[in-house]
Amino acid sequence: MKVSFEDFLKFDIRVGTITDAVTYSEARKPAIKLWIDFGDKIGIKKSSAQITEYYKPETLMGYQVIALINLPPRQIGKFLSEVLVLGIVYEGMGVKLVKPDGEVPNGAKLL
Repeated sequence: MKVSFEDFLKFDIRVGTITDAVTYSEARKPAIKLWIDFGDKIGIKKSSAQITEYYKPETLMGYQVIALINLPPRQIGKFLSEVLVLGIVYEGMGVKLVKPDGEVPNGAKLL
């Protein structure tokens, strides 16, 4: 399916820094609960991410990620996930997070 450039511009994709991360032990599939700082205008948002193949909560503190922030919140068990953290899916090998090439301000928009 092809999308227009105008369709692409509807996606609000931003950079944020993980400020807290804990194992989501109640999830059906292994996951980590993330709190991500998107800067003063957007604030801290939560996400549940199935990224346990390559990441541990304690290694994610201060890690910058890229996330889609204008999706409706999604209830994942008892946790409300507010943004979708973007990752590359390796066939049968898990997810690697997408991140900026260097440090950028929280809330910076991907174009």
